[in-house]
Amino acid sequence: MTRAPAGWLARGSIKPADSTDLGALRRSGRARSWSVSLIGLAALLVVGCAQRVNRPDDAPFVLEDLVETQVMGKGFRHRVYRRAGETLGLADARRLHVYLDGDGRPWSSRHRVALDPTGRDPLVLRLMIRDPVSSLYLGRPCYHGFVEDPACRPWLWTHGRYGPEVLESMLAALANLLPEGRRPRITLIGYSGGGVLALLIAGRLEGVERVVTIAANLDLDAWVDHHGYTRLGGSFNPATQPPLDRRIAQLHLVGGRDRRVPPATLALFQVRNPSARIKVIPDFDHHCCWSRSWPGIIDGSGWSSR
Repeated sequence: MTRAPAGWLARGSIKPADSTDLGALRRSGRARSWSVSLIGLAALLVVGCAQRVNRPDDAPFVLEDLVETQVMGKGFRHRVYRRAGETLGLADARRLHVYLDGDGRPWSSRHRVALDPTGRDPLVLRLMIRDPVSSLYLGRPCYHGFVEDPACRPWLWTHGRYGPEVLESMLAALANLLPEGRRPRITLIGYSGGGVLALLIAGRLEGVERVVTIAANLDLDAWVDHHGYTRLGGSFNPATQPPLDRRIAQLHLVGGRDRRVPPATLALFQVRNPSARIKVIPDFDHHCCWSRSWPGIIDGSGWSSR
């Protein structure tokens, strides 16, 4: 069975919030979880410096070592992963692929908010490891061992998961990671809810030339209505945002068998973003078989070679 790096928790389906006090979510302080001290211990030990992720139980999944570090965003810390074998620093890379993960586990049950939203399935890290281009993985606020940071509260991984605070902190984190002056050509690659963030970041970050999303819920209203969830009133919906500049290429990969984000939920997004390319892969679902086919799945369009 595939194993995950320390800090990943069980990934569950996103649950409706119909009984949640939204005001309490906004006002509540940081989530508490005794399990965090054990599950994220290795991650919490990293303060301001890189540390090799080389744990025996990671070997079945990572295939090669990773380097983890952290970066400050706007009021939040963010976990960063890179391949240990990367020979180029960010200042030397001509191209950079930035990977953004899904929502993890915002809800622990139908009516209970998770104390730690970090998921266990390291699918996006597997994608990054297979990518021949210089790459990094950027975590969200409050994920990967940072859930007890002072500004963290459940609102940020439930109704506000694609909202201003999360978006601004991720933009600030990227600004702190990227070199001043000449920047690499940036491709944002987002899986599931990470695809939502990739689109929202793309229009606000200088140097982005491409966006690739995988199984992403690009129309939040259509997605929550399909599942009978409560609408995410604290989040930006890509389908109702102004279209991206046409100079930013878009490729949106969709699984034909995806029941979490059915292809039909992207209809309005496609109408409002006519320059975006949507590619439906019939035999794929929300999880299978993205890592097995990566990055060849985008090679045919010339995306990997640009």
